[in-house]
Parts: sequence; C-alpha cells; structure tokens
Amino acid sequence: MNAIQIIKNGIVKENPTFVLMLGMCPTLATTTSAVNGMSMGLATMAVLICTNVVISCLKSVIPDKVRIPVFIVVIAAFVTILQMVIKAFLPDIDAALGLFIPLIVVNCIILGRAEAFAAKKPPVASLFDGIGIGLGFTLGLTLLGICRECLGNGSIFGFTLLPETYNILLFVLPPGAFITLGFLIAIVNKVKKA
Repeated sequence: MNAIQIIKNGIVKENPTFVLMLGMCPTLATTTSAVNGMSMGLATMAVLICTNVVISCLKSVIPDKVRIPVFIVVIAAFVTILQMVIKAFLPDIDAALGLFIPLIVVNCIILGRAEAFAAKKPPVASLFDGIGIGLGFTLGLTLLGICRECLGNGSIFGFTLLPETYNILLFVLPPGAFITLGFLIAIVNKVKKA
C-alpha cells in the first residue's frame, strides 16, 4: 500500500466517524460548532500521528504482555504535551473543549490504530495511517459541526448566515448531535453505494 492509498483509506473506507463509528463521545459532545469540531479533530490527529510513529518505532522492544499499557502511556504522554500547548497558546479552544482534550487518552481510534496498524507496520506507513485516519476524523467532526452550527445558530465558523428567527435550537443540543450524525451517515452510505 502506498502513502496515498493509506491516506485515502483513512478518509473514505475506514473513516472513524461515518464508517467505523469510533470516537463517538467527542464526536457528539464537541461538535456544537465547526471550530470546535475541527479543533477536536486536529488535536486527535496530532496525537494519533505521534503515537503511531513512536509505537511503530518501538514495536520490536515492547514485550507482548505489556503492549497495551505501553500504548496507553505513549498516548497519555502526547495528550499531556498537547494539552499544555493548547492551554498556553489557544486558551479559547481550551475553554471550549475542556475535559475532552484529556479524554483523547482513552479514544478508541488512537488505541485501535496503535494495535491494528502501528504495532505491525513500519514508521512511514504508520505516519501516513495517522494522517489518513486523523483527516477522516477531522473532516467528520468538522462536517458535523458545520451542520449543527448552521442549523442551530445560523452561522458557519462564527459567520452569521441566517437570521435568528430561522435557528433551530435542537441542533445545538445533544439530541441534535444524534439526529445530524444519523443523517450524515445515511448520506455517506448513499454516496458510497452510488
């Protein structure tokens, strides 16, 4: 598999949001706006790329009996670094995402890719897998955030498109996340079959 195929696989065939349906907690909770969705996706992608590369480099020295705890420690180290960077340089994003940044440690996408891909493949392929899956997750969260923000607030990325009288509050609330995700998954499945 070459780099382009690996990246395309993560965006289309194994999209974490619309195909694998992994990482649903941050997907539903942080996508009240396009900026929040994109920020969470990019944060997860950064951790995923770093984790994949490190685990791929260390796979031959990690004993099989402790590989999962080692994976968790590697993921936690990168999440801690990421959280410090976000707190220092992006306080608005830190305030918006809050608790969901530390929860990246237990995101099943990252641990799953570490186990299924990075622990078996070379570092370069693992890098591209992290990019592909991370882009797929980021695109999914951003698209969900755009839909919810547009329908719920009448804006996209903070730019007002619709007057307040056309806003549907439901889409900013948790039930709106489930409804929007369901429709987006149906659309993705329809497009893939066509």
